[in-house]
Amino acid sequence: MSNSWKKGTICIQGGYTPKSGETRVLPIYQSTTYKYDDPDEVAALFDLEAEGHMYSRISNPTIAAYEEKIAQLEGGVGAVAVSSGQTATTLSILNICKSGEHLVAASTLYGGTFTLLSATLKKFGIGVTFIDPDAEEEEIIKKFRGNTRAIFGETIGNPGLNILDFEKFSRVAKKMRVPFIVDNTIATPYLCNPLKLGANIVVHSATKYIDGHASSIGGIIVDGGNFDWDNGKYPELTEPDPTYHGIRYVERFGNAAYIVKARVQLLRDLGVCASPFNAYLFNLGLETLHLRMREHSYNALRLAKYLESHENVSWVSYPLLESHSTYSLAQKYLPNGASGILTFGVKGGVEAGKQFIRNLKLAALVVHLGDARTSVIHPASTTHRQLTEEQQIAAGVAPDLIRVSVGIEDVEDIIKDFEQALRNLA
Repeated sequence: MSNSWKKGTICIQGGYTPKSGETRVLPIYQSTTYKYDDPDEVAALFDLEAEGHMYSRISNPTIAAYEEKIAQLEGGVGAVAVSSGQTATTLSILNICKSGEHLVAASTLYGGTFTLLSATLKKFGIGVTFIDPDAEEEEIIKKFRGNTRAIFGETIGNPGLNILDFEKFSRVAKKMRVPFIVDNTIATPYLCNPLKLGANIVVHSATKYIDGHASSIGGIIVDGGNFDWDNGKYPELTEPDPTYHGIRYVERFGNAAYIVKARVQLLRDLGVCASPFNAYLFNLGLETLHLRMREHSYNALRLAKYLESHENVSWVSYPLLESHSTYSLAQKYLPNGASGILTFGVKGGVEAGKQFIRNLKLAALVVHLGDARTSVIHPASTTHRQLTEEQQIAAGVAPDLIRVSVGIEDVEDIIKDFEQALRNLA
């Protein structure tokens, strides 16, 4: 039934189907462990021969229902919830990339992801080459090596707000026979489904719009089930796993091999699991995702147009402004809205921008985005401060850039707050 539902219905009713007499609302199974009557039942779980829950580090009924809802919204064959968005990105790569191997990534990434790929994964022996996402297909292909195992990008760059050219990146991935991994955090599965646009793996920081209320930290990985892992490049998925009596993941689990391996290997060994309570809150957030994303997108476009005409504003960036460099891609891939993030610069440079932030009354200065409440931040001195100035520019972070996460308050009140803050610049 859920296969024919529209996204708004999946947001509310996907993932969890109570039986007669059971709770209408997804319950919190706040338990680490599960009772069985027969030792052979548990043995079958440990041999991956039966479905069920053995320990909440690997799976849990509340988390499973939330994972299923996200998989349905993204159109994937399965999902694994983890402890944070950074964890989701890390595991999505470690699942197929080991020491001595390499990936290609867009340079216009969230600062934490850029540092993860460029510094932390380097300590694991995994190399990365960053590319300009606007580069020609041939130029991107030149950055690939014989040991390249994936290409990575964000649907909407953070905070550069460039829209990923899915057709180009998908063509490159197919030509080079590697999976295309996409961070869909800012767009959310309501506004964009990368798996339908040529991606193979999707990751989210559920902390942002999926939660929507700044209450919980978590991440999730979704497997599209649409990549041929048996192409000679991914022996970890085709050769025997000695920790499970020689199971071959592709042979046993078919198009769900990637996501099963992520769960039964990486969650088992690293323990970076989601909590049942957070999964409950994420599921609750998803119930209004379709409503919130419409309002976030509407408010952001209204505010962007207002700022674009303001005498104290030097520039504005929002994907659905005609002046935006990837406006045509936004129209193509984000027909229902471009989410709630915009950036702009205040005339007078960095110091004027800081004063503007101090003047705000409704909007708050926080290290976050995707909240129901409007917030602002200066990325060059915060989220991207570990990057060099050159790296910041490559990531789309100008020195005077202010990132706004536009909330779902009445847009007239948001605009009034920005008006008074701009008017009262010293």
